[in-house]
Amino acid sequence: MSSKIVVQKYGGTSVGDTTKIQNVAKRIKRYHDEGQKVAVVVSAMGHTTDELVDLADQISKNPPKREMDMLLSTGEQVSIALLAIALNELGVPAQSFTGSQLKILTDGNFSNGKIEMIDRSRIDEAFNKGKVVIVAGFQGIDKDENIVTLGRGGSDTSAVALAAALGADECEIYTDVDGVYTADPRKIPTAKMHKQITYEEMLELASLGAGVLHSRSVELGMNYNVVIHVRSSFHDKPGTLVMSEDKIMEKMKVSGVTAKGDQARVTIADVKDKPGIAAELFTQLSNKDVIVDVIVQSSPRDGINTISFTIAKKDISAAKPIIDAYAKDHGNGKAEIDENISIVSAVGVGMKSHVGVAAKMFQSLAEKNINIEMISTSEIKISCVIKQNQAEDAVKALHTTFIG
Repeated sequence: MSSKIVVQKYGGTSVGDTTKIQNVAKRIKRYHDEGQKVAVVVSAMGHTTDELVDLADQISKNPPKREMDMLLSTGEQVSIALLAIALNELGVPAQSFTGSQLKILTDGNFSNGKIEMIDRSRIDEAFNKGKVVIVAGFQGIDKDENIVTLGRGGSDTSAVALAAALGADECEIYTDVDGVYTADPRKIPTAKMHKQITYEEMLELASLGAGVLHSRSVELGMNYNVVIHVRSSFHDKPGTLVMSEDKIMEKMKVSGVTAKGDQARVTIADVKDKPGIAAELFTQLSNKDVIVDVIVQSSPRDGINTISFTIAKKDISAAKPIIDAYAKDHGNGKAEIDENISIVSAVGVGMKSHVGVAAKMFQSLAEKNINIEMISTSEIKISCVIKQNQAEDAVKALHTTFIG
C-alpha cells in the first residue's frame, strides 16, 4: 500500500454548500482508503469572504487591517470543521486545524502576509494516528500570534507551501475549471486545455489576470519544485500539470492569451530629465505597497520627458497623494489617471526560440483597428495597454493568430 503524502486544495466553489462538502469528503476518502497520508487545504465556502467584507464595510470604510484579518479568517474555520465532520461521518478519522494551531508563521503583513515557516509536528502526529489533516487556507500568524491573512487567492499559496513543508511531490488544486486553458474558455470557445505548462508561463498568466492560480503559489512551486496539478473538483479526469520547463518536451510559441482589466494608467508629463527623479517616485509608491506593472519613459526632449505606468485600480487611493505631489514638484503640476484601460498579453516559453511574435501580435491588433498605447516585454511575454472596451476583441484576435 502506498504511504506517500498527498496535498489537496479545494476552493470556495468546491465547498460552496454541504452537498459539495460531502462530495469532497468522498473524494478524499478514496485517497485515504488507498493508504495515502492526506493533507487538505480548504477555502471559505462560496462567497463567505465577500459577505464578511461587506459586513465590515457597513460599519467602517477604513477598518483596521488586524481586525479585518481576524474577521476574514473565520470563513475558513467554518469550512474545515464541516469537512472534518463529513469525513468522520464516512468513517474516515479527520482533524481540522487553523493556521495558528499549526503555527504557520508569516511576516506579519496584515491582509497580505507571506509564509515564512510551517511547523509540521501536529500534522505528523495526526498522520501517525491515521487521520486526514484539514487545514484552513489563506491564513497564518505572526511572531506575536496575531492572525494574518495571505491576500486573495491565498489558499493556493497555503497548499503549495504545505506541500513543500511536507516534502510532497505534487499539490492538487481542485477548482471549478478542468485545468489551465490558452484563454478564458467562457469567452473564447476555442480555448484549449494544457496537459502541461511551465512554472514561468503560469506565473506570467497568473499575474496577468488568469484566475486559475494565485501567482505566489506558482512562485513557491517553482522555488521548491512542487508540481501543481490544477484539476476539476466535479470529475476525476486529469487536469493541467504546472512544472519545470526541463520536464516539458514540446514548448508552445504562445501558450496563453489574457486580458487584465483591473489596472489604471498614470501619466506625468514635463518631468525633468536627471538622475534619481524616477527612483524617487517609484520608491515612494513601493513604500506604500503599490505594485507598478508596465512602465514607459519617453526619450528626453528639451530636458524633459513623460513617465507613464500602470497600477491596480484598488491602489489608486494610496498612490494618488504621492502621484499628485510628484507631478507638482517635478512635472507639469497635474497627473492623469486613466481607469479605462486593459492589458492584453501573449505568453509562451516558445518565444525564446521563435522570431516574429511581436510583429504578428501588433499586426493582429492593427487589423482590428486596436491602438496600442504602451508596450512591455519579457523573454516569454508581450503585453500591450489598450482601451478597455477593446479587450475582448483583442484577446479573440490574438488567440486566433497564435493558437487557432
